[in-house]
Amino acid sequence: MRYLVTARLKSACATALLRAIRNGTLGSGSMAGDEYLRNMRQARLLEDGRIRWVEVCYCSEPLQEERPYWEDYFELDRIQDTHDRRRCRDQTGAEPWACSNCACTVRLEQRLSHQGRPFLKFLRNIFSEDPEKKISAEELHAR
Repeated sequence: MRYLVTARLKSACATALLRAIRNGTLGSGSMAGDEYLRNMRQARLLEDGRIRWVEVCYCSEPLQEERPYWEDYFELDRIQDTHDRRRCRDQTGAEPWACSNCACTVRLEQRLSHQGRPFLKFLRNIFSEDPEKKISAEELHAR
């Protein structure tokens, strides 16, 4: 299934998140593998400071595997189904793992790409001058 995840970055964790993205350890140890890095490449920073991305997850409970990894860095505001489960080819058994390369995921990510601005670019810009800079929640929301 695909989920639209909306979260708020824990301000004290911004540096650690960027470091984990840069060195490729974000989600290390998870069966979801590179999905975390893909999510952050696609994530968008919204006007109100929330971050939104499309998550592909095959757990029986939404983000069951991913939640502990995301909660290290984010306060998860909302995890929303983006597809009718009755029509999801993975859920119906018609095509196992179908969501990974589903056109629905691509369309949803394209729509999301027009909202806000790229979150990863924003993070990189903040820390380009000082990689250890601490950023407050207010500063995050003001940018």
